[in-house]
Amino acid sequence: MTAVQFDQKLLSMQDKLLYFALSLTANDDDARDLLQETTLKALTYREQFVNNTNFKAWVFTIMKNTFINNYRRDQKTRNTFDSTDDAIRVAYKKNYASETPENVYAVMEMNSKVEKLDDEFRIPFKMHTQGFKYKEIAEKMDLPIGTVKSRIFFTRKKLQEMLKDK
Repeated sequence: MTAVQFDQKLLSMQDKLLYFALSLTANDDDARDLLQETTLKALTYREQFVNNTNFKAWVFTIMKNTFINNYRRDQKTRNTFDSTDDAIRVAYKKNYASETPENVYAVMEMNSKVEKLDDEFRIPFKMHTQGFKYKEIAEKMDLPIGTVKSRIFFTRKKLQEMLKDK
């Protein structure tokens, strides 16, 4: 495939890539940033594309992997420097300036619901929201990692059920 053909194929996919980016990010600005980063990577690594393979799948894989890597990087930096006691609010807020009384009340209500849970669910969930990895929680609590994952999953479900009217 020539450089011109490569560029034409890539440009013809921009609308589909933007739609996919929107499905990943659920935010128009982030989706456009992801599209731009994906396009740049595809152009940068053009030589790595193997002719007679699925071009569309190759580009979509670049986008998916870029999104996952960015998400992991964001999670790591967000949790690495978190030294606050109110980790649930910090972990799920991107913009601290937009803290409204409703948000503060919702976080306080969620924290009160978390505190009412049994220790077997509350402790792993709070550790997870404080940035601990599943493996670290499993080691500290002397539990199998699958048990830790399921307890955190079921805690989320319980909280959703407890807060569904809110």
